[in-house]
Amino acid sequence: MDYVSERKRLVDNLVSEGYLETQSVIDAMLKIPRERFVPEAMRNSAYADCPLPIGEGQTISAPHMVAIMTEKLQLGENHVVLEVGSGSGYQAAVLAEIAKHGFIYTIERVPTLVEYARNNLRFCGIRNVEIVPSDGTLGYSKKAPYDRIIVTAAAPKIPKALVSQLKEDGLLLIPVGNRFLQTLVEVRKEKGKVFEKNHGGCVFVPLIGEDGWN
Repeated sequence: MDYVSERKRLVDNLVSEGYLETQSVIDAMLKIPRERFVPEAMRNSAYADCPLPIGEGQTISAPHMVAIMTEKLQLGENHVVLEVGSGSGYQAAVLAEIAKHGFIYTIERVPTLVEYARNNLRFCGIRNVEIVPSDGTLGYSKKAPYDRIIVTAAAPKIPKALVSQLKEDGLLLIPVGNRFLQTLVEVRKEKGKVFEKNHGGCVFVPLIGEDGWN
């Protein structure tokens, strides 16, 4: 399969469908080889616009959902970002390409996925990402506060630790709801107050942890 052509076809479709608008996001999704972040047996499906299993009951998000969340994150090239739910490392790779002078800290609780994501990022030569094996619902206070926080798993509520680790004027994106259907929620901190905005329905695997699902 010609993965480069398939990647361009997918990105062109996401642009025409209105999911992609920002040039830095478009460039990142054109550059990052999604086929490296899915199991080898599924690489021929890497550029289908659907989630794919990556083992341990987890998935890599559909490309249109990666596009939606990355666009709404409004990421700058110097931003420091916390991602909760590394999975195979694809979303972190896209973020790292955009925040090329910043840094991405990404939390993953499943040990085999921690190693899988590290290997994938290493293969792609991505150096501004650190994978932290931990409970993502508690955030990563060591490197807080963050310009942006993105959660790629479904939470029953917004974890307090993540809000506390968000910078003033920062932005947090998180799917909130039950185990089967969620709403993508944007959280902003402005002048000491927290504001929420809903961005419609979505479906993610559950966020497991102390302040998530058990």
